Amino acid sequence: MNNYLVFLINMSVLLLVSCASSQDKDLPPLTTVEQVDLNKYVGLWYEIAKIPNSFQDQCAYGTTAEYELLKDGSIKVINKCYDENGEPDIADGVANVVDKKTNSKLEVSFVSFLGIRPFWGDYWIIGLDENYQWAVVGTPNRKYGWVLSRTPSLPDEIMQEIFSVLKEQNYDPDSFEISPQQK
Repeated sequence: MNNYLVFLINMSVLLLVSCASSQDKDLPPLTTVEQVDLNKYVGLWYEIAKIPNSFQDQCAYGTTAEYELLKDGSIKVINKCYDENGEPDIADGVANVVDKKTNSKLEVSFVSFLGIRPFWGDYWIIGLDENYQWAVVGTPNRKYGWVLSRTPSLPDEIMQEIFSVLKEQNYDPDSFEISPQQK
C-alpha cells in the first residue's frame, strides 16, 4: 500500500510539473479575423509554412488542403502531401464552424469510428488576405500553425506581412518551417 501511495504522489507531482511547464508564459487570447466568407475560402490551398508536428512527419513536399462546403454547412477537408518516395498521403476530414457570427473559428476532425468523430482540433483563421489569396491558421495554445496560399509560393514582402501577423498573435515566426511544394 505504501508503494502505491508513493507512486500516486509521484505521478501527481509529475502531472502538476508538466502542466505548469506547458504554461510558460501567459499569452493573450488568440484573435481571429473579423469575418470569413466560406464560399470564398473553400477551394485549393498550398501549405507554404507550418510549425512542425508529428501528424505531418511523413510529408516531404507538395502539401495541400482542399475544402468543399457541404449542404449541411460542414466543410469537407482533403489534406494531401507526398512522402520521400513520391507516394501520396491523403487525409480525409470534416470541419465545422464553431463561431457562426464570424466563420473564423472552426474545428476539424480526421478520425472517424463508425461515423462518430471523437477527436476535434481547433482551426482558427487569424490572418486572411482581403482577396483570399493567403491565410494564416492557428490554435489558441499556439502549438500549431500554418501559412496557406492559393499559389505554391508567396513573394518575400507577403511573407513579411504574414510574419507580422504571427508576431501580433504571439507566435514565433522562427518556429515555422517552409513547406516545399516540389521535390
